[in-house]
Amino acid sequence: MPFARHPLFLSLLLGAAAACGFAPLDLWPLLILAFAGWSVLVARAPTGRAALWRGYWFGLGHFTVNNNWFQHAFDFQDNMPPVLGYFAAVALAVYLAVFPAAAAIVAWRFRGRAVRGRPGDPAFALALGAAWIATEWLRGHLFTGYAWDPVAVTWVPLLGVARAAALVGTYALSGLTVLLAALLPAALAGRWRPAAAGLALVAVLAVSEPWTRAPDADPAGPRVRTVQPNIGNEARVDAAERSFETLVRLSGRAGPAPRLVLWPEGLVTDLLEGGYPDYIYADRDPYRLRARAAAVLGPGDLLLTNAPRLFFDDRGRLTGAANSVLAIDPGTRIAGRYDKAHLVPYGEYLPMPWLLRPLGLARLVPGDMDFTPGPGPRSIPWPGVGAVGLQVCYEIIFSGEVAERGLARPRLIFNPSNDAWFGRWGPPQHLAQARLRAAEEGLPVIRSTPTGISAIVAADGRLLASVPADVAGAAERPLPPALAPTPFARVGNCAALIVALLLAVGAVASRRRGR
Repeated sequence: MPFARHPLFLSLLLGAAAACGFAPLDLWPLLILAFAGWSVLVARAPTGRAALWRGYWFGLGHFTVNNNWFQHAFDFQDNMPPVLGYFAAVALAVYLAVFPAAAAIVAWRFRGRAVRGRPGDPAFALALGAAWIATEWLRGHLFTGYAWDPVAVTWVPLLGVARAAALVGTYALSGLTVLLAALLPAALAGRWRPAAAGLALVAVLAVSEPWTRAPDADPAGPRVRTVQPNIGNEARVDAAERSFETLVRLSGRAGPAPRLVLWPEGLVTDLLEGGYPDYIYADRDPYRLRARAAAVLGPGDLLLTNAPRLFFDDRGRLTGAANSVLAIDPGTRIAGRYDKAHLVPYGEYLPMPWLLRPLGLARLVPGDMDFTPGPGPRSIPWPGVGAVGLQVCYEIIFSGEVAERGLARPRLIFNPSNDAWFGRWGPPQHLAQARLRAAEEGLPVIRSTPTGISAIVAADGRLLASVPADVAGAAERPLPPALAPTPFARVGNCAALIVALLLAVGAVASRRRGR
C-alpha cells in the first residue's frame, strides 16, 4: 500500500477518521476501525520515537477535526479577527495530541518480544487500553482540564453500551473501547477469539438497552420545562429587554403539578440580586425583573436562570464577578444560587494575562474582568420535590465532578449552556456528553440553551424531549425519576483506576507469557 510507506500521514488520516465517530456524524464503527488501524501502526513502529510520533500525528488529526467548532467562537469576538479561530483550533490539537502520543509510547514498550509486529499482540492491546485510561484522565485534569469528547461518548447511539459507564465510568469505558479496537487486527491473523469475545459483549450490551431503561415518570408528578428562545450571540447586543420578554413568554403557565422552569445561559445579562451599589443598576430594577419572572410561577414552582453575580469591597468598588445560576420562587425571592466552579480558559478567564494580553489575545466572553470560580458541585432545594444539581455549560463534560456525593445527591442535574458559540458540531457533541453523564450518574439531566439543543434526558441517557437547534420553543415533561446511585456514583473515578490497574497487570502477565 502506498500509505504504508508514510505511517505519519496515515496516522493523521486515521485520527481524522476516528473523529467522525462522534456527533453529529455518529459513525462509531469508523472510530473502532480507525483505532484498530492505528494500533497496528504503533505496534509495528521500529523504535519508541517512531511510536511516539505515530501517536502524536493520530492525535493531531483526531482533535483538529473533532474540535473544528472551536473556530466558531471567534466569530463573535471584536478584539480578535475571526480567522484566528482556525489557528486556535489547530493550536489546541497540537497540545491535545500529546496524550495519544503518551499512550502510544507506553503501549509500544509493553509489546511481547515473541509477537512483536504481529497484529493484536495481547500485551500491547492491554497496555494501550490502560494507557488510554490514564492519558484521557490526565487530559481532563491537567491545566484545569479539557475533557471534551472522550472515546466513550461514541457509544451514546448504542445506549446499552454507553450505560456501562454506570459501572466503570467514562474513562474506563474509553480504555476498554480502545482495547477492543486493538484486538481486532488479531482476527486477521487467525487469533479471533479475543476480538470475538469483545464484539459479543458489545452486542449483548447493545440489545440489552430496552431492559435497562429507567422507569417512566409519574404523569401526575412534578414537571420540568426547558426554554429555548433562539436568540444568538450576534442578536444580544442591546437586546436585554427582548431576551427577557421572550424567556417569560416561553415559560408557559402554572398547572396543578409543581414545575421547574429552566432558562439558558447567557441571555439574562441584567442583575437580579439587590443590595449592590446604586450606580450598578442603571435603569433595570432587579426586584421588578424578578417579579416579572415569578409571574409565570405557581405555588410549588421554581425558576432557575443563569445571571451574573458581582462582588464588591467595603468601599463599594467592583472586585469580581461570577457566572451564576439563581433560583427564583413564586414570592420573587432568590431561593438559592450556584456559582460556576469549572471556568473555561480563554472564555471566562484569560490564563497568563501578563503574556497573552500584550500579544493582542483576549477572552472570548465580552468584558474585561475574569470570572471568579465557585466552590464546586452544589445543589439548590426545590421544596417538596428534592435538590437540583447545577452544572453550567462546559462543567457537564467532566466525569465524576458533576454531582454531590452521599446524602447530598441531587434529584436531577440542570445544565444551562450557551451553545451558540459552538457552531454546528459543538451542540450535538455537548448533548451527547450530557446524555453519557446522565447514564453514568443515574440522574436526569435537563439542558437549556439559547439556540439549541435544549433537552430533557432520562437517568439512563435516553433523550425524552428536545428543542432542535435554531428553533424557538420549550420542552415540558413530567420529571424523569432518578435511579439509585450507580456503582460509579458511589466510587467515582476510582473505578477507572481499578480497570486501568487490571489491564496493566494483564499486560505484564501477557508479556511474561510471551517471553
